Amino acid sequence: PAGYTGKKARGGETGSNGLLLDPAGNLVLCQHGDRRVSRLRKDWSFEPLATHYDGKRLNSPNDAVYHSNGDLYFTDPPYGLEKRMDDPAKELAFQGVYRLPKGAAAPVLLTKDVTRPNGIGFSPDEKKLYVASSDPDKAIWMVYDVQDDGSIANGKVFFDSTAWFKEGRLGLPDGLKVDQQGNIFATGPGGVLVFAPDGTHLGTIETGQKTANCGFGNDGSVLYMTADMFFCRIKLNTKGLGF
Repeated sequence: PAGYTGKKARGGETGSNGLLLDPAGNLVLCQHGDRRVSRLRKDWSFEPLATHYDGKRLNSPNDAVYHSNGDLYFTDPPYGLEKRMDDPAKELAFQGVYRLPKGAAAPVLLTKDVTRPNGIGFSPDEKKLYVASSDPDKAIWMVYDVQDDGSIANGKVFFDSTAWFKEGRLGLPDGLKVDQQGNIFATGPGGVLVFAPDGTHLGTIETGQKTANCGFGNDGSVLYMTADMFFCRIKLNTKGLGF
């Protein structure tokens, strides 16, 4: 499905980025080119879910995750804009992480302190929220405490891979997924980095390419990875959340 439905040709990363299923099994897309989060209807048209914050158009929603209560959490970096941070069409002065409450018409800003928010995911008990930042000068993952009202607090650096990127390892923090034990599988410098819930780096699935995203499939024990021009998979001894 398209990330850009406009008629005028334009540059930038206009395709769909994060893809996920809503609680009813419908496909939800982060549409970079259209700068919104949408749901794909059965007639193949798009139903916009989040387009603006505080009256201003979103940058280009990138990745998203559903809370079990139906709230949608998503990131909004500038990558879908032709000139990114310097694009004259950019209306927001920051890159945000948002929560779209179930049934709401507009998102709630959770934080604007992550310079390039990207991948996003919950711990198994949904008490922690992980956010990747694909900033080459601050290639980090953040972790937050999820509050009872859906807000986040006590943000801290979960893991810093800036030095690895600077030394030439391919890729930046991007998409991430969490397994049933709470381990985080996060694309970043070198491939897919695997972290324990306490932030310990357990190892890396080395792809040899810039690796942008990953997801669990089959019975939950197969990890699929998008690594530049390659679509890869590996069998694991664990299973992803939701299986």
